[in-house]
Amino acid sequence: MRRLLADSFSLLRAVRSTLLPASCRFTPSCSRYAEEALAAHGPLAAAPLVARRLLKCHPFHPGGYDPVPPPSGD
Repeated sequence: MRRLLADSFSLLRAVRSTLLPASCRFTPSCSRYAEEALAAHGPLAAAPLVARRLLKCHPFHPGGYDPVPPPSGD
């Protein structure tokens, strides 16, 4: 499941980069953020992190450096 989701983000990034210029206001890009969140937190915990990040994607947010938070210690 995790590999399928990661491959989906890679495919999305590849297709998007051929159609549109690079314009993400965040570092790392949103697709890269999703991949990193998935790898660090797993699908269930990554979903709200990615959703929160995508909700920031609008012209009124300044963007900038927004890394994936580290996993909380269990």
